[in-house]
Amino acid sequence: MHRRLATGLAASAMALVTVTATAGSATAAPADKPQVLATWTQTSASSYSTWAAARANQSAWAAYQFDWSTDYCSSSPDNPFGFPFSLSCARHDFGYRNYKAAGTFSANKARLDSALYEDLKRVCNGYSGATKTTCNGTAWTYYQAVKAFG
Repeated sequence: MHRRLATGLAASAMALVTVTATAGSATAAPADKPQVLATWTQTSASSYSTWAAARANQSAWAAYQFDWSTDYCSSSPDNPFGFPFSLSCARHDFGYRNYKAAGTFSANKARLDSALYEDLKRVCNGYSGATKTTCNGTAWTYYQAVKAFG
């Protein structure tokens, strides 16, 4: 009887270890998470596009455990003077939140702020004349604000 009990306990312990190991591996982010994060937070238009595509299909990236939350442009207007800055601000939030979680924010902040500025200027490129000048001036103001206070 003791032998059967010991065998049963050993089997239960082995099953618990298996379940724990399986659960642990299911919650671990893939090893290339830092590279993916870096790819999505560069200053280029292609970096913005790949991030936007991933944002539109977040479930495909669930294993990476990215923080997709955003307050858009925080306390500044998301669409100042009608300029659609909200998605640029969302990508900026994505970079800030995920690099903070990774513990590498300070090493990446300047690039994230520059990426925001480049994203905002690309929005402004859709305008011309005085409207483009106003948009670019607003983009510069947003960039200076995150650079100083972000």
